[in-house]
Amino acid sequence: MSVAVSSATLLRVGCLVLFGTAASLLGYAVATGETVLSRAHARYVAHLDRSLRLLYRPEIGRRIAVGQASLAALAVAAEIGSGVPYLPLWLGAIAVGPELWLVRARARRVAALEQQVDGFVVALANALKTVPSPAAALQATTFILPQPTRQEIEQVLKEVRVGSSLEEALLAMSARVKSRWIDVAFSAVLIGLRVGGNLPAVLERTASMIREINRLFGVVRTKTSEGRAQVVLLAVFPMFIIGAFHLADPGYFDPLQHSLLGQLCVAVASLLWVASLLVARKIMAVDV
Repeated sequence: MSVAVSSATLLRVGCLVLFGTAASLLGYAVATGETVLSRAHARYVAHLDRSLRLLYRPEIGRRIAVGQASLAALAVAAEIGSGVPYLPLWLGAIAVGPELWLVRARARRVAALEQQVDGFVVALANALKTVPSPAAALQATTFILPQPTRQEIEQVLKEVRVGSSLEEALLAMSARVKSRWIDVAFSAVLIGLRVGGNLPAVLERTASMIREINRLFGVVRTKTSEGRAQVVLLAVFPMFIIGAFHLADPGYFDPLQHSLLGQLCVAVASLLWVASLLVARKIMAVDV
């Protein structure tokens, strides 16, 4: 018995050493050589840096990539050394975690900008009543704007100072943010600058319209909050049921896993589950 245990231990240690050596050689090849992996690593780091620049965060894409590789190596080493379960799930979470965080952080930033856009338009309209130059009026609003709108407007003013026109800088911000309410506000500004007329009055009407639409969206979100909670419950409840049955009786789902009929039943049930989520999401997507 002790011989068998020691043999298994030695096998795990040997696998761990081999994995560490292979990981070290692979890391060295990626860092110093012009290989397929090094090019893929460079593209991934560049993608992370672009996403981080949109969030005005320091360019830490390389550190994020190194952290992911280190965590993946630790997970594999832990599985080899001590048999940590669910290794593919851990590796998948490590792979998609930063991307999900970036997408969620960008969505939060855009939502904050959309909540503040009517206040920005009103502040610009008030500034234009006292300052004739649109660029100077935009500069005057930066002292009273909250974040993250102030950060975006400061970037617009930086682009104007280095040679871009105000129109080009506003269009660049619109392309960077990709928000329809920012597009609406900037369309009013740009049309007013080109056509002329009482631009402060136009901006005040635009801000009133955006404010009213945001109010309607708030009412819709309040009315559909219970339905959204039911959709979330519908999405996660089967997982809890499967986990509970597996803990109570580990072999309960064996007939579904080891027979053709059971696998067909699982496939049909999964398709129906996904279809129900899509239908529920379509119903909840109320167009105002």
